[in-house]
Amino acid sequence: MGGNLRGPDQPARGASARHVTRPSISIVVPTLNGAATLPALLDALSRQRVDRRFEVVAIDSGSTDGSVDLLRAAGVTLNTIPRPTFNHGLTRNLGIDASTGELVVLLVQDAVPASDTWLAALTEPLILDTCLAGTFARQLPRPDAGALTRHYHARWFAASDTARTVAATDVELDALTPLSRLDRCTFDNVCSCVRRSVWQQHPFRETPIGEDVEWAREVLLSGYRIAYVPDAAVIHSHERSASYEFDRTRALHRRLYELFGVRTIPTTFHLARAIASCVVTHARCEISLRAMTLAFAWPLAQYVGARSAVRSSQPRQSRAV
Repeated sequence: MGGNLRGPDQPARGASARHVTRPSISIVVPTLNGAATLPALLDALSRQRVDRRFEVVAIDSGSTDGSVDLLRAAGVTLNTIPRPTFNHGLTRNLGIDASTGELVVLLVQDAVPASDTWLAALTEPLILDTCLAGTFARQLPRPDAGALTRHYHARWFAASDTARTVAATDVELDALTPLSRLDRCTFDNVCSCVRRSVWQQHPFRETPIGEDVEWAREVLLSGYRIAYVPDAAVIHSHERSASYEFDRTRALHRRLYELFGVRTIPTTFHLARAIASCVVTHARCEISLRAMTLAFAWPLAQYVGARSAVRSSQPRQSRAV
């Protein structure tokens, strides 16, 4: 497995016919206690059919479950950082900086390529179009995903089977509604590929969440394009607890307001309606304590997250003396 993770030693087929120089590829994976999913990921990477060499670089944040041994045995280039220093933007920058490829694939430890042509499909648009800053992949639910997870997964943009390439100017973005701005800047580091030369000008920002859409907005406003590539698919979904989902959704919606002005649930009236709607939807999908708890947790987290961003952005009025 370790040798295969370096990619094949064969010339690029058809490169001379199209006069295309095929750059090297790096795959960067942040890891933390991923022993349950890493074997499937590493096996899928070893089976990729791609006509140029690639390397795999892991940035581990203090795993204690044997993940480090798995990575080393597979021949992965391993870098470690203290767990408290992990940051979605800065840690990915460390991984890219430790890699060598002109094209850098960013992949989470529990996203498994769905085919042996995934890597070729994800990188090919960047090879053919130098104006592309990045691509991102389609996400398919895990075979054991529950009905509620499948319901929401199907409504996420990265579940679509339709390819898309977008560009944007500041005037165009300003003219859009907040949700349309987010849609235009959709990018997902669950599985993406960025061009190193663009990343060197526009590294990921230090942020607790949402580094991918923030980067997409920045590179789009700098004149580059972003492509969604559904032919490159990974298997990725979660069955997380309601408390985890509340904390993550609250942080995400705070950031989405800061970046795009998104406020999906602006008032307590909208919150009550959203909770009622979720209770009905969840009951139709799945009767479980988790499903009913999420019917409250998700809307409430959206409301609280955006409201906290609104309050932080409002100037404080000084009291008259």
